[in-house]
Amino acid sequence: MSSEGADEPGWDVSPEDEIAPVVESTGRQVRLWREAAGMRVADFGRAIGYGEDQVRKVERGARIPRADFLERADEVLNAGGHLKAFKEDMEKARYPKKVRELKMLEERAVELQLYSNHNLHGLLQTPEYARALLGTWRPKLSLDELERAVAARTARRSIFEREPAPELSFVQEEVTLERPVGGTMILRRQLERLLEVAQLPNVEFQVMPTARADHPGTGGRIQVLKFGDGTGVGRTDDEFGGRPVSDPRQLRILELRYGIIRVQALSPGESLAFIERKLGDA
Repeated sequence: MSSEGADEPGWDVSPEDEIAPVVESTGRQVRLWREAAGMRVADFGRAIGYGEDQVRKVERGARIPRADFLERADEVLNAGGHLKAFKEDMEKARYPKKVRELKMLEERAVELQLYSNHNLHGLLQTPEYARALLGTWRPKLSLDELERAVAARTARRSIFEREPAPELSFVQEEVTLERPVGGTMILRRQLERLLEVAQLPNVEFQVMPTARADHPGTGGRIQVLKFGDGTGVGRTDDEFGGRPVSDPRQLRILELRYGIIRVQALSPGESLAFIERKLGDA
């Protein structure tokens, strides 16, 4: 039994979250199987390696169970796979609503155009970098909120393993590769990760030098996701109220800006050389 499992079977869920009914249903099934097996909460908790209070939270739908919780419960209660069947739903429920929606869009996209001017894009971040970056938020996230956010951001990196692979284009402002978020070692590992990603055959990675004073990305981030049916969705910080847009005319504006940004940025080869120099300095 791991101390991590005993202390942390999952994440709390808000009653207002749309995923709450699914979490409640999962907890209800755990309780029904436990009662059918004639086990008290305390005995069941000891059998699967979790505290009584944590089990009660799961059973009343106040806690999102981890995969190992459901696997152990299924085995101890002889549920024949019925409890393990909830693992996929609970994996999705772990993440905040906005992240779930974003991940669904990214999973559908066949092409992504992504410009970031303040921080490294979330798809590029290592878990250590993400934890350090999210740790700078104010008001400060609780430990539970922080770990949930890191897990959600890390899960989105599955896009690099998709088949068929989507076309990914990243443009990062130079400063995002220089700010030592989390310290020198975390930045170094982050730069090494960028080198790996930038050399994938479906990825174009470019650096926007700080010296480029007149490019059209000074208003903030730009994101354009295109889907297989020819539709798309985009967003930028300084227009359309910061909301996602899908109107072709609005998407054209974002694509125009992004196209100019790509032209003004360093080429992919120059950008790789830039990262390598930064690694030498780190």
